[in-house]
Amino acid sequence: MMQAVATTKVSILRGTEDDEFGDPRDTDTPIATGVPASLVEQTRRVSGRENPTPRIVRYAVARLPARTDISEDDRVLDERTGAKYIVDAVSSMANPAIEVDRRVDLRRTT
Repeated sequence: MMQAVATTKVSILRGTEDDEFGDPRDTDTPIATGVPASLVEQTRRVSGRENPTPRIVRYAVARLPARTDISEDDRVLDERTGAKYIVDAVSSMANPAIEVDRRVDLRRTT
């Protein structure tokens, strides 16, 4: 059971294989489908020393049920919109009383 309100369902994709040139490519093998998720896209203005001009960066954060099998470099497919994301980080807060949702930082690919 999730604490966050699910806004969509997602598929978790995993796996790679070598292409005809020996370079790795994603196989997008689904390891889980129909996973309830709260998926929110946001924007942020960023600048840095190397490039002081402010730019707008889009990113997404998902909340998934506590025991969801997901790890960095997996892909997440939003089943409602068809948008695909790469998993940058997975985290969850420790709580001895209840299982808390997993926070997943995402980067949109398509």
